[in-house]
Amino acid sequence: MINGTFTLDHAHTIIGFVARHAMVTKVRGNFADFDSTVVVDGENSNATATIKTASIDTGNADRDGHVKGEDFFDVEKFPEMTFTSTSFDVDENGNGTVTGDLTIKGTTKPVTLDVETEGVAEDPFGNTRLGFEATTKINRPDFGIDFNAPLKTGGMLVSEEIKIEIEGSAIKQA
Repeated sequence: MINGTFTLDHAHTIIGFVARHAMVTKVRGNFADFDSTVVVDGENSNATATIKTASIDTGNADRDGHVKGEDFFDVEKFPEMTFTSTSFDVDENGNGTVTGDLTIKGTTKPVTLDVETEGVAEDPFGNTRLGFEATTKINRPDFGIDFNAPLKTGGMLVSEEIKIEIEGSAIKQA
């Protein structure tokens, strides 16, 4: 693992999520507007991220409009969600967990991301890149996102459990 300060490359990073819809399928979405810094420095490692909630894209304009509204992210009142790491427990290869505080709609809860580093490489432009994947699951009502509609066949329209998936390409800054 290489030490340094890295920022996520927007063109090669996906910050996404997966929710069950109508109990029979999955809906995926991602956020296009974010800033994130990862400092890799042994016990002093840390990570921060700010995500613009209005940048959500689920591939459906009507659904995006609903999710941006008060039933879900309420982007007018809560334009950002944030993550600030509190601990890194990763091995020399960059695999392990990163725990931190996730804030959505003004509610902060601890989450633990399972992290797998895919590698470090120099790209054709001379940039040192760190590739990784990180995943976790959250309960959306814990963050005040509690909209739902019951189904006639049982269950609810949208799952409470949301899987967060990050496929990151970070460029070394220092």
